[in-house]
Amino acid sequence: MSEIGLSTADYYFDLPQELIAQDPMQKRDECRMLVMDKETGKVEHHIFSEVINYLEPGDCLVLNNTKVIPARLLGVKEETGAAVEILLLKRKEADVWETLVKPGKKLRVGARVSFGDGILKAEIVEVLDDGNRLVKFFYDGIWEEVLDRLGEMPLPPYITHKLQDKNMYQTVYAKYEGSAAAPTAGLHFTDELLDKIREKGIDTAFVTLHVGLGTFRPVKVTNVKEHHMHTEWYQVTQEAADKINKAKASGHRVICVGTTSCRTIESAASDDGTLATCSGDTSIFIYPGYKFKLMDGLITNFHLPESTLVMLVSAFAGREHVLSAYDEAIKERYRFFSFGDACLFI
Repeated sequence: MSEIGLSTADYYFDLPQELIAQDPMQKRDECRMLVMDKETGKVEHHIFSEVINYLEPGDCLVLNNTKVIPARLLGVKEETGAAVEILLLKRKEADVWETLVKPGKKLRVGARVSFGDGILKAEIVEVLDDGNRLVKFFYDGIWEEVLDRLGEMPLPPYITHKLQDKNMYQTVYAKYEGSAAAPTAGLHFTDELLDKIREKGIDTAFVTLHVGLGTFRPVKVTNVKEHHMHTEWYQVTQEAADKINKAKASGHRVICVGTTSCRTIESAASDDGTLATCSGDTSIFIYPGYKFKLMDGLITNFHLPESTLVMLVSAFAGREHVLSAYDEAIKERYRFFSFGDACLFI
């Protein structure tokens, strides 16, 4: 028998399919927000714009300013004309990317793919151990412009609707390109709400973590401890470190917007709970039993059953409290996942 909280099945809940949000809110900060006291488990229901009422002067809000690239490319295999999909995961060098390809069996080393009537071409140069492909791209002009013209946003597999406006899968403060998925807790903020938050005396610290598709990878092991996390690149600037350190030193709270912001600062923090400027790869896996070094509050979305994200939230707010809050959200017909409603655990 596994200890309670260390079995993947301990994070299962039954989610009705119709509660998976398929489209973003037209007004970002008008989504619903479930607020839970992590000590008592008490739940309240609000609108997201009311998050400001839970933030106090001197607190520091940590946001992930990564930018999603239109990483999904639809093309044809040059030899046969067969439809091909290539998903950009990580840039390895100038025009060489690690990618996920469909159908994989048809795309061996040397296979060539054409996109947009030949505006962009690609060649498979290596098959990696996990089945991903290294792909070299050929084009005229500027890569970002070609990608913006031909690429689609890489929406998660549970979203079946086509996105009408690419910017709706982007935070208003997105700055540094590199993500294959959005840091979705940040989608609820508007420029106006952030201005009001700052006017109240709350600091905003921007960190960067480029979100990989491993975010959506299911946990396939029975024992949580045996799960291997994907690796993602992060960066903490001196400015962000100074703001977060200042909040902690003065007895105020550090509140992370999203699990990616949490994983960034918890990866970068030293054992004494301070931050310095740094960058690198992290594969930190946070599940119950983890001792948080910096985070005092978390704004996040509702996550998939048995996912590493539900485990992270449970490590912070308690598994039973979190599952109880999720039960309440299902009863109240909250919208789940990337385009869904928000939670505040504080």
